[in-house]
Amino acid sequence: MSAQKVLVTGASGMLGRHIATSLRDRGDAVRVLQRRTAGIEGVEESLGSLTSADDVRRAVDGVDAVVHVAAKVSISGPEEEYRAVNIEGTRHVLQAMRDGGVERLVNISSPSVAHLGASIVGLDATPADPQRARGPYARTKAAAEQLAMAADASGQALVTSIRPHIVWGPGDTQLVGRIVDRAAQGRLPLLDEGMALIDTTYITNASDAILAALDRIEEVHGESFVVSNGEPRTVRDVIGGFCDAAGVPRPRLRVPGAVGRLAGRLVEKVWERRPGHDEPPMTEFLAEQLSTAHWFDQRRTRDRLGWTPAVSLEEGFARLADWYAEHPHTR
Repeated sequence: MSAQKVLVTGASGMLGRHIATSLRDRGDAVRVLQRRTAGIEGVEESLGSLTSADDVRRAVDGVDAVVHVAAKVSISGPEEEYRAVNIEGTRHVLQAMRDGGVERLVNISSPSVAHLGASIVGLDATPADPQRARGPYARTKAAAEQLAMAADASGQALVTSIRPHIVWGPGDTQLVGRIVDRAAQGRLPLLDEGMALIDTTYITNASDAILAALDRIEEVHGESFVVSNGEPRTVRDVIGGFCDAAGVPRPRLRVPGAVGRLAGRLVEKVWERRPGHDEPPMTEFLAEQLSTAHWFDQRRTRDRLGWTPAVSLEEGFARLADWYAEHPHTR
């Protein structure tokens, strides 16, 4: 495919950064939009916020395609904050694309947009459901995906939505770092013995799938895809792999799933009254994620995107261990 100029939103995060560097390394011109500098060599920066239509318009001006990664990602907080970034921010991206004549968008969504609290066992991507999705992040990402896909249906642009599932890798502070910290402090429970079966996605596999979607967007536009390694493991094994790589003890605390979900609801009520913006140690949504199976059929994803994961979970754990050997856990 010939070189193009691509805007990546949210390149200060792990996934956005990998996408931007992968595009750069294969010869594309890359511009990134985020609130603070990402410091990626050879990449043009446009500092700003998704909540500002003017900032987004400046970032979109002159590009050939957009990979929209940026979002408010958390497990708690006022829903209006999620709406401002995830829904209105996506609306700003779509409007800027319309104004600038940009016709290709890879929208980064989440499997949580279709997770309604029950187990997901070997399903493909089911429709985003903002009314029944669990928690403010999932609800607003579901609404954002619907906005993006409506732009495809109306003929405004070619849009595909990619839902990477539990992305992790070396240097990850959001998932791996928090799990390792809590495990090291003895504050990480396993719900229902950690036996729920889940998919995860190694970071380079997620990035490769997103680039494949961009390259094949004329064939796959209008479709949503869940992306994962396709290697379901128990929560216990995944968390244990992270802990082993970091050299910290595996969790020993065991809590029944029903108790964890109840505790999550109670903690959320307490946190609503707390000042500051720290995250609660448990929420009902997080308890559901830790005690409910969620793994996916990857056959359509791999066939339609022409993509397969290059890094297995075992290789990913080995790379994570190599990273921790150079960056020892100290908390």
